[in-house]
Amino acid sequence: MDISKYIDYTLLKPTTTEGEIIELCDKAKENGFYSVCISSCYVALAKQLLEDSKVKVCTVVGFPLGSMSTEAKVFEAEKAIEDGADEIDMVINLGYLKSRNHVSVLKDISDVKLAIGKTPLKVILEISELNKNEIIKACEICLDARTDFIKTSTGFSKNGATLTAVKIIKKTVRGRARIKASGGIIDLDTALKYIDAGAERIGTSVPMKSKKNSRQIRNTKIYKDYIETVLNTKSSNTKEVEKNT
Repeated sequence: MDISKYIDYTLLKPTTTEGEIIELCDKAKENGFYSVCISSCYVALAKQLLEDSKVKVCTVVGFPLGSMSTEAKVFEAEKAIEDGADEIDMVINLGYLKSRNHVSVLKDISDVKLAIGKTPLKVILEISELNKNEIIKACEICLDARTDFIKTSTGFSKNGATLTAVKIIKKTVRGRARIKASGGIIDLDTALKYIDAGAERIGTSVPMKSKKNSRQIRNTKIYKDYIETVLNTKSSNTKEVEKNT
């Protein structure tokens, strides 16, 4: 499996520098990742850095709390697209959801989706703050709002993604929205488990490479070493024969 097409290579630290964004984009191009996921202030820079590649620019809206006004989220999303964003990851309003104010949750998501049109929208649930029934309800609202992806976590709460949550989301959406697992996924084996569970995108700050690719690189080196050994042996044998004759 080529995992690179699943990776949203992420850097959302509040201290992120321009130099770190440049390095992030370079690694994303080098590894052929699906996208970089960055704060909106760096969208224009990333778009310029990635213009000669297939790597997309993803940015966050209402991040990381999700509790700002819907109008602010809409403005932030529209400005990000104007700067070159290819995908938007917005944080759900947890306070509204916990209050069972489902109409306001739906309006919050729908207004952003209407504003960005065909641009893919991922809604971040922050599953560590929700029980099973709240996860299910949030997914149902996301479907009503025509969300493209449901994302597990911001990475800023007490816990990140869980396999249990991904399975709950998958069972609820039944293929009507895709799943992004994010938060605490720092190695290839864990990422593959989430993909097996139903995730179609992985948010991670670790530049993962496919096991297959690593194995191919290792086998290529072994093969080259083998060929060099064979050639050296043949050369030595030839010299020995010529010496004896």
